[in-house]
Amino acid sequence: MHKGKLVIFSAPSGAGKTSIVQGVLQQTPQLAFSVSACSRPIRPGEVHGKDYYFLSPEAFRKKIDEGAFLEWEEVYPGSYYGTLRAEVERLWQEGKHVVFDVDVAGGLNIKNQFPQQALAIFIKPPSPDVLKQRLINRGTESEESLRKRLGKAELELSYANRFDHIVVNDHLETAIREASEKVKRFIVLQ
Repeated sequence: MHKGKLVIFSAPSGAGKTSIVQGVLQQTPQLAFSVSACSRPIRPGEVHGKDYYFLSPEAFRKKIDEGAFLEWEEVYPGSYYGTLRAEVERLWQEGKHVVFDVDVAGGLNIKNQFPQQALAIFIKPPSPDVLKQRLINRGTESEESLRKRLGKAELELSYANRFDHIVVNDHLETAIREASEKVKRFIVLQ
């Protein structure tokens, strides 16, 4: 089986990681997105197998016990997210390099398992204040969930220097260009 490269994007919630990943994917046809699994309920407009593989908490825990995950984390009590090994193998069989949009712990976990094969990029907001404003502007956070996310973001920002590259998302197009250049350079290396 073709063993492609792994490209990991991690960031605190609200840093713009998903927009950057989408931009990089559009510019780099050799890449394919790894769809994560989660145990939260499906939201309106989401599609199983496209947005996430939606599993019940029980089914998720069963897959953990079976060793089906490359990495997984219980982000909040009873709320699991992870990367299925079968998803990565499927994309490798298609001859693609795999892109991950994962949290900081998951990103470092994948990087540690594949130190030579993986490129880990940390997306950083220009400042904590900008991050807070982006989360508020989403309009999806309660006061308590905002506080939780900002607390988690502070911890995640402390891990930035453990990644191969840090891209500051001050201007989206610039951040996409910078990330794309780093990814293209990495995937052409043998």
